[in-house]
Amino acid sequence: MKRTHHRHRTPSTAVLAASLAVLLAAATGCSSKADGKDGSAGADGVKAGPGVTDKTVRLGALTDLTGPYATLGKSIVQAQQMWADETNADGGICGRKVEIVVKDHGYDVQKAVTAYADVSPDVVALPQVIGSPVVAALLDDIERDHLLTFPQAWAASLLGKDSVQVMGTTYDVDMIAAVDFLTRTKGLAKGDTIGHVYFEGDYGSNALEGSTWAAKQAGMKVVGQKIKATDTDLSAQVSALRKAGVKAVLISAGPAQTASLVGVAASRGLRVPVVSSAPGFAPQLMKTPAAPALTALLHVVSAAPAVSSDLPGVRKMVAAYGKKYPDSLVDSGVLSGYNAAQLLGGDLKKACADGSLAREDVVKAHRATKNADTGLGSPQDFSDVSRPAALASYVLKPDAKAVGGLVGVEDAHQAPGVADYLAGRG
Repeated sequence: MKRTHHRHRTPSTAVLAASLAVLLAAATGCSSKADGKDGSAGADGVKAGPGVTDKTVRLGALTDLTGPYATLGKSIVQAQQMWADETNADGGICGRKVEIVVKDHGYDVQKAVTAYADVSPDVVALPQVIGSPVVAALLDDIERDHLLTFPQAWAASLLGKDSVQVMGTTYDVDMIAAVDFLTRTKGLAKGDTIGHVYFEGDYGSNALEGSTWAAKQAGMKVVGQKIKATDTDLSAQVSALRKAGVKAVLISAGPAQTASLVGVAASRGLRVPVVSSAPGFAPQLMKTPAAPALTALLHVVSAAPAVSSDLPGVRKMVAAYGKKYPDSLVDSGVLSGYNAAQLLGGDLKKACADGSLAREDVVKAHRATKNADTGLGSPQDFSDVSRPAALASYVLKPDAKAVGGLVGVEDAHQAPGVADYLAGRG
């Protein structure tokens, strides 16, 4: 979710923190100061480095368990721990057990910087870092340390770094797909106005870049409404958009903001199509008073399919997660977290086969991959650091009866104009 978001405590914060206390304690307890040194070789002859011993491969997660994305953070942590348990039951990686060190930053950049300094000497890679502002603050350190990182953030500003891998599409690409969807299916045409409510920072600005470009190509204009992560009553924004005569609204924010926007708009007669970036929806919204309006008006563009998808890999993952965590909802965080862990696992196995688990060699193995397919969505190309790993977006819609609260409307496809947009961006 890109991305500049500020801390915003949710009513579920205490419950989430308590429910993860045991997991966090166990995970952080695994961390001991770097056993491996770059250039050293294990008993099996595999070159090691920080986070790697003859018995363990240690990974790190900088997550949000007590801030605005606490529910997402919980899902990702649990999904990646499930992957680690499955991997260890199958012999581990390179004959070594996988351990994940979890640090909660609560979507606070300073806390994240401190957590990175604490965990980075002891891990070989980071399969999870939540938040565009967090990743942006750590970019230089991550590159310096050659620490392969999968951010749970999709801003184009994170591209161009060897050690940082944005999975799937970026926010701008998804918003181009959103405008295309509106013109094809909702009757928007030349001369119309589209509203775009967006978080300040990289997340919102990157999404706005895509929507503005696509609208211009279609002869339409975008009216922007910038908000903060602490803004949860969007009545003023709805009034402004209604006054502007918008025919549709895009939103690139969090779930609380999406619920407020759609609920207020419906109650005030602004019953126009709304399309959200993926981080703007959570299945918990379908238990709120806004659920009927969300069902009627909202669609979601995403790099990943709905967790209710009938893709065999997704169905297998959902079944395993439900068995391991029967009291937890399955949401998009489960899919993105598990997918990132599987992709990193493939990188580590490839690096092991090449004789080195040193950080720079794990990054090298990752960047040599041109068609990564875990069966959880679109194949991805990691060989060009300057381009999104995938260009195809899914379109989803809320459904309270579906696993994860979303069902597929359109399978992944590249929207017209994406290639031209990326070429123009350089």
